[in-house]
Amino acid sequence: MLQVRHLTLTHRKDLRVLTEDFSFVLNPGDKAVLIGEEGNGKSTILKWLCDPALIEPYCEWEGEKAGESGPIGYLAQDLSEQEKAGSIYEFCAMSPDFFDLTPKELAAIARQLRFPAEEFYSDRPVGTLSGGERIKLQLGRLLFVQPPVLLLDEPSSDVDLETLLWLETFMNSYQGILLYISHDETLIENTANLILHIEHPREGKPPRCSAHRLSYREYVQQRESGIAYQTQQARKEREEYEKKMERYRRIQQSVEHDQAVVSRQEPGKARLLKKKMHTALSMRRRFEREAENMTRLPEVEQAVFLRFPPEAELPAGKVVLDLHVPELLAGERRLSRDIRLRVMGGEKVGIVGPNGAGKTTLLRLAAAELLSRQDIRAAYMSQDYGETLPLEQTPVEYLTPDGSPEAATRARTYLGSIRYAREEMTHPIRELSGGQKAKLLLTRMMLEGVNMLVLDEPTRNFSPMSGPEVRRALADFRGSIVSVSHDRKFLTEVCDKLYAFTDTGLQEIGKEELL
Repeated sequence: MLQVRHLTLTHRKDLRVLTEDFSFVLNPGDKAVLIGEEGNGKSTILKWLCDPALIEPYCEWEGEKAGESGPIGYLAQDLSEQEKAGSIYEFCAMSPDFFDLTPKELAAIARQLRFPAEEFYSDRPVGTLSGGERIKLQLGRLLFVQPPVLLLDEPSSDVDLETLLWLETFMNSYQGILLYISHDETLIENTANLILHIEHPREGKPPRCSAHRLSYREYVQQRESGIAYQTQQARKEREEYEKKMERYRRIQQSVEHDQAVVSRQEPGKARLLKKKMHTALSMRRRFEREAENMTRLPEVEQAVFLRFPPEAELPAGKVVLDLHVPELLAGERRLSRDIRLRVMGGEKVGIVGPNGAGKTTLLRLAAAELLSRQDIRAAYMSQDYGETLPLEQTPVEYLTPDGSPEAATRARTYLGSIRYAREEMTHPIRELSGGQKAKLLLTRMMLEGVNMLVLDEPTRNFSPMSGPEVRRALADFRGSIVSVSHDRKFLTEVCDKLYAFTDTGLQEIGKEELL
């Protein structure tokens, strides 16, 4: 069992409260997912559970954890530069338990991971591994000690579809306590049996943290129906309250009119009017007391709001891209040959394939050609946001290239609509989470009215609550999209044509092949 009691996390820099009085209990067999918008403190909770010293430089905390009966395995979002530069063997040797394992035990772990056992002794640099191989290696080092608790921070972020399917199987078969963060809604739907939700409903309001022993689909349905019912009830009660108050105002105005015109020679009538006014005031006080107990309108954290302007479109008959690559190389290694990528106006193309196959290399070639064109307005989102974002600028500065006060005010409005806290608007972009950077890039594209999007894993950093809104905005986009993605919901809901990247070019596939 792992128990967290009354956890409060406060950001040191801006004193923003990330979680307040958060308590939950995890038992063996629990597959718990932490969800919430970007910057709500999810990764900080995992770090605190692993070792409070990890958050000490930037976060204050109160609360306690109890019940753990062994080591906690923690998979961070990314490896350090030192770990990437070292060999696989050196990475494994960082765990003293590696040397205590028998060949049989090591082989069992390798089979569980579908990772070659001999690779644990390889001098191949860790940085040369694909995203899927890297995740398996990190999990392997955690399993050397067989921890009763696994904390996984974005294990699905840089892996291909094949590895995603393996990861789902691994997570579902894990016998201990599993607590993880993921932006892959399909993975969450297929694995989670406990939802931990961190919400920041409104600026200035305390965060709300809740635990729900439900599957993700059940939780979303229950939450949406609950919000809808509470909203309907609250509006109905307010309508009834307004009707009552309107009745009171009519009585009050009538009595006040009669009092103004009553003659001094009619003391009996004056006393009656005074009594009526007293009754009316009693009525108002009763209505106001009833209003204090009315159902509140639900205070929930709203998802992002993104909409591309309708004029950002391309004619359906226009050939936007007709790219032919006879041979795609990475250094001297041939990745693929005879690649043909044709995109028409309004078409949304998705490309899938194994990690390291060359999809990003192809996308860069497409972006280079499209960005140089004058007949379209193209924009490129790289996996590495630092390639296109000025990391030392603030989000407000990035969205106001002319620096005018009017544009800055407009930028703050847009940033509020994509769930930026006031403090985040003036932080350097380099301090933002991946999700906040992705939202910033899409917002700039939206404001610039681009009609051709080249996107490399565009949804991998969006929360499960914002993901549907982002997909809706991209599905409604009237321009063209060419994208590399492993997000099954993005590929099925946004893309109308799918290609598998192979060593002999692009092969069109159906959406049913993703399931």
